[in-house]
Amino acid sequence: MAIISMKALLESGVHFGHRTYKWHPAMKSYIFTERNSIHIIDLQKTVKALEQSYNLVRDTVAGGGMVLFVGTKRQAQETIQAEAIRSGMPYVTHRWLGGMLTNWRTIRQRINELERLERMRDRGDFERVTKKEALLFSREIDRLDMLLGGIRSLTRPPEALFVVDVRREETAIHEANLLNIPVVALVDTNCDPTNVDYVIPSNDDAIRAIKLLVGKIADAALEGRGMRKEEDIEPTRDVARAYVEEAELSDEELLGEATLAKLAPKTIIITSDEDIPEIVDEELEIEVEEEEVDLVEVEVAESDEYDVYEDEVEEEDEE
Repeated sequence: MAIISMKALLESGVHFGHRTYKWHPAMKSYIFTERNSIHIIDLQKTVKALEQSYNLVRDTVAGGGMVLFVGTKRQAQETIQAEAIRSGMPYVTHRWLGGMLTNWRTIRQRINELERLERMRDRGDFERVTKKEALLFSREIDRLDMLLGGIRSLTRPPEALFVVDVRREETAIHEANLLNIPVVALVDTNCDPTNVDYVIPSNDDAIRAIKLLVGKIADAALEGRGMRKEEDIEPTRDVARAYVEEAELSDEELLGEATLAKLAPKTIIITSDEDIPEIVDEELEIEVEEEEVDLVEVEVAESDEYDVYEDEVEEEDEE
């Protein structure tokens, strides 16, 4: 069963490309025909490409990866933000900062600065400074949140990139290529698909077309998150089962010989009722110089304190 129907693509206007004089020769294999000087995209290839991209995004998210949604053009900003939030993925909708992937350490430092300023604001620290300083801090929070608010949940570069409008997001695609990050993109007839790993030939200007295709990619991310949760539950059950089985084992099976030897009570041989002389060997045997003295066995614990029962020794001597 196809992920999306041809009827839905036609109704959304996905098949409309640009005018024939604006076309890119590399998109020739994705063009079905032309009508009224407008190229018509082959929707059969769109369906097939969308299925491949859907599987890639689903498997990436299921494996614990993140897919970064990028769309800074006016027609795509609202859709990209809404669908990325719905699927729990990071997004960039305002402006792509140079080095957002290749210089990730610096970007992460700015995100940490944003979080630090927000903590100061929430604690009420802005009330302890001058009005001008508080205003500057508030403006910095707004600026950083506008630029980096969509990727503040990222702790590392994403495992995949989903782009709307290849020409506008050329810098983002270039950085992803440098880091060998797979790129999934909606490519129109006036764009160069050379640097895109998974090309989805479609109209990237119509709002309805963007909503339809971005929604499908978001659905793939949601499906991947669902698969990841199921895989996380299974190991937990296995650990609980192993714990129950382990609890039924005896001490001899759970503990080693060395541990059992330390826990076992030791026997000390005392040959006199006087102070205990120095211990000679590791087996806690005691050396004495007196002769013909009866032996008394005393069990002691692991500590170095040895109790001598003088009364018992005297009774043995009288007998």
